[in-house]
Amino acid sequence: MDLTRRDALKAAGLTAGGSLFQMTQPAAITPPSKLRIKQSVCRWCYDKIPIRTFFQSVKDSGLTVVDLLQPDEWAVAKEFGLGCSMGYAGAGSIPEGLNNPANHPLLIKAMTENIPKAKAAGVPNVIVFFGNRRGMSDAEGIKNSIACLNEIKPIAEQHGVTVCVELLNSKVNHKDYIGDHTAYGAEIMRAVSSPHVKLLYDIYHMQIMEGDVIRTINTYKDSIAHYHTGGVPGRNELDATQELNWPAIVKAIIETGHTGYMAHEFIPKRDPITSLREAITLCDV
Repeated sequence: MDLTRRDALKAAGLTAGGSLFQMTQPAAITPPSKLRIKQSVCRWCYDKIPIRTFFQSVKDSGLTVVDLLQPDEWAVAKEFGLGCSMGYAGAGSIPEGLNNPANHPLLIKAMTENIPKAKAAGVPNVIVFFGNRRGMSDAEGIKNSIACLNEIKPIAEQHGVTVCVELLNSKVNHKDYIGDHTAYGAEIMRAVSSPHVKLLYDIYHMQIMEGDVIRTINTYKDSIAHYHTGGVPGRNELDATQELNWPAIVKAIIETGHTGYMAHEFIPKRDPITSLREAITLCDV
């Protein structure tokens, strides 16, 4: 079974202190030079590497930020001169998200407490989820999500931190997730109408659900603040074993005027840091 971010979060207690994982010496790859898109990397995909070892490898690879860090990891990243491109803010979970009003008090409280901390730490984005459907109609999920995000957006706008709601596939990895199509999320973003409430467009997940990635990015560019990568099928390396043309996708993102981040969120099957460096080079278009 493929490792998922949910599995990684369950094991988060093992990641900060170290592990028995032995990493081979990665191949030397020239750091990115064109820098037309700001690349990042998701920590959870490399959670078998001790966190400080990982941060040093990220820095040596030419990146300046790491994605999906917990608040207690933001300061550790700074020890290596790294920022956090998107942080967790204690705001629910993938199944328990914006679509369920029972979750709203927790989500609003978490964002109220942690968005100011993100601002102080220089973290520009925090993540939240749409939640599992559990028989709910799209219309009800949209209405409930709008209501919750309208409560959250004043503090996001006050502090200049963007709340990003992630689109995920419900076919392979996250069964029953309600926010599994771009149009669903974009309708909510249009209604909330805030420069600091946007979508996290995960290219891996949306390729599985709807494909047509470049056209979709162009259609919904105004609703998207952040991107994730991952090879399809399998969520592994961005290489010739999978179906997406990454240089073309990255060029399309750049041409939309995107000024945010694109974070690599694939699970390496080979030497992890070599795979990361290869992805960085591939996407440095």
